[in-house]
Amino acid sequence: MAHRPKHKTVCKKRASELFNEALYKTPPPNEDCSICFLRLPLFPSEIRYQSCCGKIICYGCAYADMVARESAEVICPFCRAPHESSYEEDIERLKKRIEARDAVAIFTLGCRYSDGEGVSQDFTKALELWHQAANLGCAKSHSNIGTVYYNEEGVEKDTKKGRYHWERAAMGGDVLARYNLGIVEGEAGNTNRAMKHFMISAAYGYDDSLKKIKTGFLDGHATKDDFEKALRAHKESKDEMQSDHRDAAREYVQRTQLHQ
Repeated sequence: MAHRPKHKTVCKKRASELFNEALYKTPPPNEDCSICFLRLPLFPSEIRYQSCCGKIICYGCAYADMVARESAEVICPFCRAPHESSYEEDIERLKKRIEARDAVAIFTLGCRYSDGEGVSQDFTKALELWHQAANLGCAKSHSNIGTVYYNEEGVEKDTKKGRYHWERAAMGGDVLARYNLGIVEGEAGNTNRAMKHFMISAAYGYDDSLKKIKTGFLDGHATKDDFEKALRAHKESKDEMQSDHRDAAREYVQRTQLHQ
């Protein structure tokens, strides 16, 4: 029986090793646009979840379809349904998608409750929906839950829960959660762990992570080889997410914002 405390220590160490292997394993790339089949952009402002059919498309494809039809009317490039005329209509469409256990629809409805768009603002309901979506594998829901607990947004601050959900989000491919973990590790003095998170998220095309690696290189916390590797991987990801339609859509949005 004397071996049991030692055995427990060994098991705990091995469990930690296995978890770190999973945490720092390069996750699969973000999914492709349902229309052009290019990797979706990282930022929510450049993608759109279609509550009519459940597809996720880039704004480049939405803009290209509008130009091709020579009309400012927005319709779904995938199923051709008209764009929802109000948040209320969007909510009804989301509820239909939720009946099909669509995790992104559940996540999106949670965001509506969080922001008070089309519904009365309700942080408790938002958190409940994000938990449901997270249980269905939605990495962005884990990311939002982590942020809520870490930043004390409508709930009691709980950094342990926040970190747990950021880790699940990062393993699911959410770059913002991965970046946040790098910040947390850096603040705790765990520079090597921080740099690992920044290397992975920079390879996804996340600009702020690349900046952190550059700073780490200048401060002696990252090697020249690390920085060069991050630069190459970052550029490759950016190239995979770039298209003429997306550039045109970005310019169109900037022009319309200037005239508002």
